[in-house]
Amino acid sequence: MSENTGGADEARTDDVVNAEATAGDSPAKADPAGGRHTGAAGPPRGPWAGGVQAGTAPVNPWQVQQRSAAPSWATLVRPAEAAPIRTATVVAVLASGLATALLLGDGMGPGLLLAVVPAVVAAYVAARAARRSARPWTLAWVIGCLALLAVPALRDSAWPATLAILSAVLLGALALHGSRTWPGVLLSPLGFLDAAVSGTGWLLTGLRSRGGISKDRWLPVAKATVVAVVLLLLFGALFASADAAFADLLGDLLPDVSVEDGPVRFMLFLLGTVLALAAARTAAAPLRWDRIKVAPGKPRSRVEWALPLIVLNLLFAGFNAVQLAVLFGGYDKVLRSTGLTYAEYARQGFWQLLWATLLTLAVIALALRWSPRSGAGDRRFVRIVLGVLCALTLVVVAAALRRMDLYVEAYGLTRLRVSVAAMELWLGLVIVLIMAAGLFGGRWLARAFAGSAAAAVLAFGLLSPDGMVAERNVARFEADAKIDLSYFQSLSADAVPALDRLPEPQRSCALRGINDEMAKAGDVPWYAMSLGEYQARQILRERPVTASYEVCSRLGAFSSRVEY
Repeated sequence: MSENTGGADEARTDDVVNAEATAGDSPAKADPAGGRHTGAAGPPRGPWAGGVQAGTAPVNPWQVQQRSAAPSWATLVRPAEAAPIRTATVVAVLASGLATALLLGDGMGPGLLLAVVPAVVAAYVAARAARRSARPWTLAWVIGCLALLAVPALRDSAWPATLAILSAVLLGALALHGSRTWPGVLLSPLGFLDAAVSGTGWLLTGLRSRGGISKDRWLPVAKATVVAVVLLLLFGALFASADAAFADLLGDLLPDVSVEDGPVRFMLFLLGTVLALAAARTAAAPLRWDRIKVAPGKPRSRVEWALPLIVLNLLFAGFNAVQLAVLFGGYDKVLRSTGLTYAEYARQGFWQLLWATLLTLAVIALALRWSPRSGAGDRRFVRIVLGVLCALTLVVVAAALRRMDLYVEAYGLTRLRVSVAAMELWLGLVIVLIMAAGLFGGRWLARAFAGSAAAAVLAFGLLSPDGMVAERNVARFEADAKIDLSYFQSLSADAVPALDRLPEPQRSCALRGINDEMAKAGDVPWYAMSLGEYQARQILRERPVTASYEVCSRLGAFSSRVEY
């Protein structure tokens, strides 16, 4: 979101910290935190605008003495004065806390998304009260955040859902802070910690300011709410007692809250309320992380800077030439000359190449910091050297993925293998983004980096990695009758549709662990059940597990294994 219009926030920082001019003399100017002031020059407007109010005393002598002092980073990122909290924001915050208590006590699922929606509404109302308007990047972050939070509603596996929730927090922080720079992108999630503390005082101040509201304003609303609740309870009880089908429907839709769950539900209510309040407080007055400026490193001469990189480029070129020779010459000759087995060659090569990709990114970051930059010639020289390194690194990424594909063909797909392969693909995308930034400028690179990471996590969750693992291993069984039944015992319900294609008794033995876990969980309410679990329960209800424990044990379904 962009910053407040009217120059209010910038005026306070300029007057008190930098003291370049009084509020009445400062012109409208761009705000580095993500917006542009459009108001005319003059004193800040509004009761929470900050700065020097009209008719008040001038800046005190202490402030005048501090004009020459450089502000600290804590002063630079200090948020503006937040607008008073609105009633709609308070209601949305409480609704988010109530939804968290009712819908998340039984687990993640669609309930997570339903609990977050009121928090989004609270943040929107708070931003509008602070006169912040949404920009295209803000809308993209919000849509991406909600899409990521839909992953737990679609997939039963916990690890993609956890990654999706963490990525959603990052996108939510970017939407609320409007960050553009690398410090802003990396530090924005920390703003929630500050807002969680300051938000409580913000809420209490707003409630105290409403202490003198006339009964004529709140009493009719309270009466109508009580009457509505009484009518719902009365007629709902009558209809439920009159029709068993309607009673079952109500029982499935409404959360089952018991007295024993009271402490847990209360803690969830507090957690949901605090998080929603932190989001609203951040939307009203975000920390200005983009004001933190990272000074570039000391530029080096061309020889001092380029010699190590050119040597590295030659090494990469030699390695890539060997990879092409192996690709066209076949692996048998390589295996005979190295003495490695097929599995050792593929597995060891992948991990080394993954680390090489990560280290190359670090080398590029350091090279950009100390690159020569005396003129257009130096900039062109830097682009050429680093561009060649990026292009050679892409070949390394392709070689690593080919190694992993060979290993999977021989020994099947696992969670770890699909995860690191997905990470290598994303690192290749980052290399491409760096190359594009070298050609077209890199002001957008930090946001593109965050967006690509979130998009990769979203695609990873929607593609269902557990389903991919099961699908690949079932296809391998159909091709050569090789299968590791013990590995399937730890998969989630997302793997059931693929494992259901196996013949008996392999099918029942592969599904036994998943079936036992769902039986142990018992009935799960709709708001805590993912689509993947729902489909798995339907399949196992229609075609139950039939093989005995002894049969599955003979097939190796319960043997221990180590994943790598």
